[in-house]
Amino acid sequence: MKKKFIFDVLIISSLGALSSLSLPPLNFFIVNFFTFSIFFIFLFKRSFIKNRKKFFFLYGWLFGFGYFLTNIYWITISLTFDENFNFLIPIALIIIPAFLGLFYGVVTLVFYIFNFRDVTSAFLLFSLLFGLTEYVRGNVLTGFPWNLIIYSFSGNIDFLSFLSVIGTYSFNLLVISFFTVPAVYILRKSKKEILVCTLLILFPILLITYSAFHKKSFLSKKLKNNSYTIRVIGSNISLDRFIKRIDTENVISELIDLSSPDPEKKTFFLWPEGIVPDTYQDQLIFYNDLFKKNFNKNHLIGLGITTKSMNDGEYEYYNSFSVFDSDLNLIKNYNKVNLVPFGEFLPLENFLNKVGFKTITNNFGSFSKGEKRKIIKMEKNFENLSFLPLICYEIIYSGKLTTNFNFDYIFNISEDGWFGKSIGPKQHLVHSVYRAIESGKYVIRSSNNGVAVIINPLGEIENKIDYGKDGFIDFDKRRDLGQTVFSKYGNKIFFILILLYIFLIFSFNRFKNE
Repeated sequence: MKKKFIFDVLIISSLGALSSLSLPPLNFFIVNFFTFSIFFIFLFKRSFIKNRKKFFFLYGWLFGFGYFLTNIYWITISLTFDENFNFLIPIALIIIPAFLGLFYGVVTLVFYIFNFRDVTSAFLLFSLLFGLTEYVRGNVLTGFPWNLIIYSFSGNIDFLSFLSVIGTYSFNLLVISFFTVPAVYILRKSKKEILVCTLLILFPILLITYSAFHKKSFLSKKLKNNSYTIRVIGSNISLDRFIKRIDTENVISELIDLSSPDPEKKTFFLWPEGIVPDTYQDQLIFYNDLFKKNFNKNHLIGLGITTKSMNDGEYEYYNSFSVFDSDLNLIKNYNKVNLVPFGEFLPLENFLNKVGFKTITNNFGSFSKGEKRKIIKMEKNFENLSFLPLICYEIIYSGKLTTNFNFDYIFNISEDGWFGKSIGPKQHLVHSVYRAIESGKYVIRSSNNGVAVIINPLGEIENKIDYGKDGFIDFDKRRDLGQTVFSKYGNKIFFILILLYIFLIFSFNRFKNE
């Protein structure tokens, strides 16, 4: 009995770990047909055994632990930049996947409680619980929507256009069903299961057909020439600029060299998040001579920088996206809304400070949260250029970007140096692709120690500066796709799909009982 239990533990945790091979940058999505089908068969056959609740919770937790241990290990790299955090590395390496595994433990526990004997009902319940739990994981507390199963398809752009209709969470639910359908065929007991398998096998045909239609519709739109250029800067400036106090003026000079401003060309320069060291927004004016020497009235500069403001006798700090003119007059500003736990703010800060914890990315404590995400519109000299600013982590939230889609582009600025040469920056980039398709907008992304890209509304990368490279890419032509179904209705579509699954589950189960 003990040997059998150990064998089960190894098998289930290995299935979770193997599923990580389907995620960026490898994208071996085919592995999920094996892992999810075997996992479902394992659960279904053992669900008939009485008094197995605690075991079923453990099965889900083991799958989740194996999955997250192998695909978000890179988070711990951010702890290597300060020796005071080194003791946390092995703890974080285990605690984070152990916590996230709890979500999958709930999936398998509830699956056991319902105890459906009908294969189709059990299959639909398994898919529903997995998809619903992924949604909860992406939204509770601050939300942690990294590495949803749907990101397995990130290397297969022709499958993803349907995101523009139903969004990431709905697509995620359908994809889980798709990956599990071989198990239904193996466990089949009637023609009903064959019908379900056939319908789901047709799923990729639907996706590719819609993708062809969607692409044709997009390419039929007129290609517009903007009167301005958006110049996206990709840089590889080391995080040592913070740790070793590298001279701020040298960093600014390097960014200006990378920007290569043309005095005759109307240009919006997009610089990365938090790129200027040891400088608050109101202190950037100290480097006015550098900017005036290289920029003029035809230029605007958008960058990530820390702002501070006095409130009740104390400073509040914000991670901000700020737009300056060539004289370093502040034109527009946005304060980040979705902050990174432990990176930008410390939960239970008063208590954790007393036991030696602090935020990873700064030395002044937690950032304050911005009041509201807002669209930035340039009224003068740039033809009402408008964009939705998203700072780093904010790009990962499907269906929570904005309710107002009356803007031209999504600007995403990031600092991916905290995750070194791991798979983290590559996974971060993939979220931008999905947001472009969902919103029907170009995503224009500037990153330091990451990948700078221009992504069109089809999710295609039109131009990029790869990881570890310096330079710029220009964007001056666009096609306007129009509002997508998902941008109009958001995750309401997901809840409609949940109701459909519930209806089918109990319908099939009733037919079985009759």
